[in-house]
Amino acid sequence: MATAAKTNVAILDDYGGIAKEHFDSISNVEVSSFPETLDPSSSDGRNQLVERLKSFQVISTMRERTPFKSDLLSQLPNLKLLLTTGVRNASLDLDWTAKHDVVVAGTTGAKPGDPDHSKDTHLPPPPGYDSTTQHTWALILSLASRIPHDNAAMQSTPKQWQSGYAVALGGKTLGLCGLGKLGTTTARIGAQAFGMRIIAWSESLTQEKADAAAKTAGLPAGTFKAVSKEELFKQADVVSVHYVLSDRSRGIVGKEELSQMKSSAMLVNSSRGPLIDEDALYNALSRGAIRSAALDVWWQEPLPADSRWRSYKGKSELVRSPHMGYVNADTMGIWYAEQAENVRRFLAGKEVINRIN
Repeated sequence: MATAAKTNVAILDDYGGIAKEHFDSISNVEVSSFPETLDPSSSDGRNQLVERLKSFQVISTMRERTPFKSDLLSQLPNLKLLLTTGVRNASLDLDWTAKHDVVVAGTTGAKPGDPDHSKDTHLPPPPGYDSTTQHTWALILSLASRIPHDNAAMQSTPKQWQSGYAVALGGKTLGLCGLGKLGTTTARIGAQAFGMRIIAWSESLTQEKADAAAKTAGLPAGTFKAVSKEELFKQADVVSVHYVLSDRSRGIVGKEELSQMKSSAMLVNSSRGPLIDEDALYNALSRGAIRSAALDVWWQEPLPADSRWRSYKGKSELVRSPHMGYVNADTMGIWYAEQAENVRRFLAGKEVINRIN
């Protein structure tokens, strides 16, 4: 009896080498891992990516590390199943995949036994822990306590000691640009751990919705105050961005908003780079218009080696991290386990879980 041909599976951008153990247990597949990211926005990068992937029926991706637009997808004739992580990925051309019968499936990251909030019509309770909120607060505290600056100063020549002042967050105003799940968990920590005043804005936010968010966080109504966009940027000592990136929200923090911020204010973005106007922010930081900024997300990822952000030496302090808000072994292991299960389902002719196209 002839042996059925194996299905070729490509794993992209698995920098930590976590995925393969989950995929290796799938019967009748040939798994290849490509941890080096290729940039399809250039013709050379796209051509290399086509050569790498054109023979694969299944491709596993990690967030937006490799975009799949129509100019790339149209050159992958064997592709049948495209796996991503999370349930949103603006870098995938979902219209093209739907028209060409390529199944696209995401992941929830839910652990076994977690409650299912997928059908809730109200805001689900914020979890007690999530890695993005943890990283957001790591960035805020790194700015407030000057940890990266002082760490570098203590290693410099001549050696320095107490060369500036930290910011005490108690009683300060935390402004959330977006009050969804991550904005809410960030706000809850600000209120409970540091006694900060919490204000928030989004295009659809009302005080009623802000009170509902506070309630899900176990806080009384009125803890989160809905304000105008101008009020948020003028009043906040810390602005933290938690908006979903779309054509409408791209550049939602621009020159005008940055000019409204206090000179002592701090800006944190752990959501998506293009929510902030890149040139406007670079210019504001270069001239010291605000105290500091911490960025975990960028306008191009991975950040190019020759990016001006890598060599920034402006007047405002800048803390950089390489989109680490979701990068922990526990979460990524769960994501890859979900992806592997979808490969099994797909090969068995079953409906995949968390289809997004």
